Amino acid sequence: MKFLPVFGILGLLYVFIKNVWISKQEVGDAKMARIAKNIADGAMSFLKAEYKILSIFVIAVAVLLFFKGSNETGSNGMVAVSFIVGAICSALAGFIGMKVATKANVRTTNAARTSLGKALEVAFAGGAVMGLGVVGLGVLGLSGLFMIYSGQGWEIGEVLNVLSGFSLGASSIALFARVGGGIYTKAADVGADLVGKVEAGIPEDHPLNPATIADNVGDNVGDVAGMGADLFESYVGSIIGTMVLGAVFAGIPEFQNAFDGLGAVYLPLALAAVGIIMSIIGTFFVRVKDGGNPQTALNVGEFGSAGLMLIASYFIINAMLPESWVEGGKEYSAMGVFWATIAGLVAGLLVGKVTEYYTGTGTKPVNSIVRQSDTGSATNIIAGLGVGMMSTAIPIILIAAAILVSHYFAGLYGIAIAAVGMLANTGIQLAVDAYGPISDNAGGIAEMAELPSEVRERTDKLDAVGNTTAAIGKGFAIASAALTALALFAAFMKTAGVESIDVSQPDIMAGLLIGGMLPFVFSALSMNAVGRAAMSMIEEVRRQFKDIPELKAALEIMRKHDADLSKASKEDMEIFEAADGKAEYEKCVAISTQASIKEMVFPGLLAIAVPVAIGFIGGAEMLGGLLAGVTTAGVLMAIFQSNAGGAWDNAKKTIESEGRKGSDAHKAAVVGDTVGDPFKDTSGPSLNILLKLMSVVALVIAPSLVSLAPADEVSMLKEDGTTITITEEGIKETKEVEKQIRIEVSNTEDGTFKAVVTSTSSVNGEETVETKEFMAATKEELERKIQAYKSAEAKD
Repeated sequence: MKFLPVFGILGLLYVFIKNVWISKQEVGDAKMARIAKNIADGAMSFLKAEYKILSIFVIAVAVLLFFKGSNETGSNGMVAVSFIVGAICSALAGFIGMKVATKANVRTTNAARTSLGKALEVAFAGGAVMGLGVVGLGVLGLSGLFMIYSGQGWEIGEVLNVLSGFSLGASSIALFARVGGGIYTKAADVGADLVGKVEAGIPEDHPLNPATIADNVGDNVGDVAGMGADLFESYVGSIIGTMVLGAVFAGIPEFQNAFDGLGAVYLPLALAAVGIIMSIIGTFFVRVKDGGNPQTALNVGEFGSAGLMLIASYFIINAMLPESWVEGGKEYSAMGVFWATIAGLVAGLLVGKVTEYYTGTGTKPVNSIVRQSDTGSATNIIAGLGVGMMSTAIPIILIAAAILVSHYFAGLYGIAIAAVGMLANTGIQLAVDAYGPISDNAGGIAEMAELPSEVRERTDKLDAVGNTTAAIGKGFAIASAALTALALFAAFMKTAGVESIDVSQPDIMAGLLIGGMLPFVFSALSMNAVGRAAMSMIEEVRRQFKDIPELKAALEIMRKHDADLSKASKEDMEIFEAADGKAEYEKCVAISTQASIKEMVFPGLLAIAVPVAIGFIGGAEMLGGLLAGVTTAGVLMAIFQSNAGGAWDNAKKTIESEGRKGSDAHKAAVVGDTVGDPFKDTSGPSLNILLKLMSVVALVIAPSLVSLAPADEVSMLKEDGTTITITEEGIKETKEVEKQIRIEVSNTEDGTFKAVVTSTSSVNGEETVETKEFMAATKEELERKIQAYKSAEAKD
C-alpha cells in the first residue's frame, strides 16, 4: 500500500516519454506549422482565461471549506487542502492533454503524408498522454493525500471526510471545463458550418472560413480537456465513494487479519493503480498497417487491456478481502465483489457498443435519419429526436442490471466497486477517446494547408473511427457517471446517517421533483449559451466575408467553379491565393473564448449552490430525494442528447460520403447536425458531471447536516435509576428492571393442579422476591392462569 503513489508516478513518467517522442516527430511545411501554431495559441489563450476565473472560484471555496471543516466534528480544515489539490490535478490533466493534442495534430497530418499506420501511431500517442496523465494524477493525488492524512492519527471516517474534498475540487473544475469547452467548440462549429458550408458553399475546414481555427481549437478544449476532466472526476469520485463504503467493514472481525481492517478501503486504490499498468500494456497493442482497419487496432488495445485488468482484479480482490463475511445480516464474499466488478466492466462495454449502434455510420438508426433528410430539415430533426429517445432504453436496462447484480453479490459496496471496475482501465479508454479530436484536427490542417487528397483520405479514415470511439467514450462516461453517482449517493447516506428515502414524505417528494427538473434547466442554460455565442460567431463570419475584399473575391471564385478549383483559370487562382491568411481568425477565437468563459459560470454555480441550499434548508433526507431525482433524469437526458447528436452528425457524414454535398438532403442534414452539436458536445456530456458533482457536494456537507439535525429525543437519568425521556409525544419515565420468573407445577392429593410462581426482580441492584400460588382443576386452566399473570407482569 505504501507504493501506491509510485504507480501514479509511473503513469506520469509514461506521459513524459510519449510527449518527448511526439515532439521529435516532423511538423511539416511552414504553412502547416503556422496553422498548428494558430490552433495551439487559441487553445492556450482559452485555458489561460478559463483558469484565471477558476482560480478565484477555487480560492473562495477553499476558504469556506476551511472554516466549515474546522468547526465540525468528524472533519477538519485540511478538507480545503484536498479541494485545492483536486482542482489543481483536474486542471493539470486538462492542460497536459491540451498541450500534447495541439502538438500531435499537425504531426499526425504530416505522418499521414507517409502512411495510415504512422498517422495512427502519432494520433494515438497524443491520446495516450491524455489518458495516462489523468489516471497518473488521480492515483498520485488520492493515494498521496490518503497516506499523509492516515499518518495524522485521525479516525478513518475523518480521513475519508477530508479526502472527499479532493473529489469536490476535481468535479468543480471538470464541470466548468466541460461546460466552457462545450460552449466554445459548438459556438465555433455552428458558426463555421452555417455560414461556411450552407451559406457560402465552401468545404468544411476551408482556410477561407474565419471560424475554422476557432472550430479546431474547440475540438481540443471540448473533446480533449473537457472529456479528460470529465473522466478524471468520474475516476476519483468512484474511488472515494468506494473507500467511504468500504470503511463500514473496518469493524468486522474477518477484516482484522490484514491491512489493519482497511482492505475494503484500499481495494479501489489498488485496482486503479494496477489499471495504470494494464493501460500502458494495452497501448503497445495499437498498431495498424496500410490497408488495415484502425478500429480493429484500437479495439485490440482497449479490449486486451480490459481482459488483463479482469485477470488482475481476480487476484487483487481475493488477496485484499476475506473469503467471506457477514454485514447487516447478509453473507458476502471476495468472489461476490469480483462478480460485481465484472458486472460494471461488462455494462460499460455493452453501453458503449449500444451507443455505437445508435450513432455509427451505416447502422439502421442513422440510415433512418439519412432517408428522412430527403424531405427536409423538419423530418431530419424529428427522426434524430426519435433515435435519441429510443436509444435510452437498452443502456438504462444494462445500467439497472449492473446495479442489481453488483448489489446482489456485494451490497452497496458492490455497486461502488462496479463503477471502479468500469473505470479501472480509464487510461487506455481515454487514450482511444482523445485520439478522435486529434485526428479531426489533423484532417482540418490537411484541408487548410491544401495537402494532396490522399492525405485527407487517410486523416478522414482516422477521423471516422474517431467519431465512433468518441461515441463509445461518451456511452462509457454516461454509464460510469450513473454508477459513480450512485456510489457517492450511498456514501452520502452512510455519512449523513440517512437509513432510507421515503418518497411518500412531502419534503422528499419535493426534493425528488426539484432534482428531476435540474437537468432540464441545466441543459437549457448551456444550449442557450451556445445559441447566443453562435449568433455572435455567425455575425462575425458574415462581416468578414462582406468587408474583407480578398475573402469576398475568393468566395466568388469558389462559387464560380462549385468549389472545384481544378477548373479555375490562372487569373482565378491568383485571386484565390491572394486571400490566403487574410481571414481574421483571432477575432473568432476571441468571440468563442469570451462567450464560453462568461456563460459557464451560472450553470457551474447552480450545480454547487442547489444541493447546499436544499441540504441546509430541507435536511439530509430532502437532499437525498434531490440526488435521486437529478440522477434519474440526468442519466436519461445525457444518453438521449449524446446519442441524438451523434446520430445527426453521422447522418450528415453518410450523405457527404455518398457524394451528395450541396443537395437539399445535405442542407437538411447540416441543420440537424447543427441542432445536435450542443446536444452531444455541450449539455449531454456536462450532465454526467452535474450528477456526480451534486453527489460529491452532498457528501462533503454531510457531516454538517448530521450536526444540525434535531435530536428525536432527549434523555436524563435520575439518581434512583429512572430515565426521563422527552419526545414529541410527551414525557416518559422508565426504570431498568431485571426480572426472573420460576414456576413449579405439581399434582395435589385431590387430583387438582398447583403452581408456585417465584418472581425475583432486580431494580438498580436491589432484589425483591414475590411468591404466588395458583390452583386449577385441569392443567390447561392452570396454564391459562400462569399466562395471564406473566402478561400482567410484562405490562408492569
